[in-house]
Amino acid sequence: MQPDHNPEVAIAIFDTHELAADAVQDLQRGGLDMKRLSIVGRDYHTDEHVIGYFNAGDRARFFGKYGAFWGALAGVLIGSAFLVVPVVGHLVILGPFATTVVGALEGAVIGGGVSAIAGALSALGVPKNSVLRYETAIKADKYLLVVHGDETLQKQARDILGARASLETVAA
Repeated sequence: MQPDHNPEVAIAIFDTHELAADAVQDLQRGGLDMKRLSIVGRDYHTDEHVIGYFNAGDRARFFGKYGAFWGALAGVLIGSAFLVVPVVGHLVILGPFATTVVGALEGAVIGGGVSAIAGALSALGVPKNSVLRYETAIKADKYLLVVHGDETLQKQARDILGARASLETVAA
């Protein structure tokens, strides 16, 4: 699913993949439309933890250090990408934000040393100071949860997550 041309976006940062997965599960149980969620985080390529990703009939399969984490989320979020992004490293992106990042890689959105993540966030209308904060969070091994939708959907997500996450509206 492609994000809207000028979507409203709210983003939360989670320190661990467990906290991010718990948030997605809470949102799913709370009835939030999973087609409106994305999650972004780094994974690692080492000899000890080989990463793999393939698409098997509209279902992504992941292997490696966080394979179970990414695989579980791929079962509920629509759209996926595994990319090696200059400046940021190995990224897994699930949800509609994957399409935006791929578009940033393919298009003229990025340039002058800006990463594909920064270009994609900018394309969604996220202010530059927030783009830098989110990109820095990803580089620091944190996870972004992106809610694509209007204030009503964002309020629903905030109500479900409660104090567990600070879901900040960053684009309109």
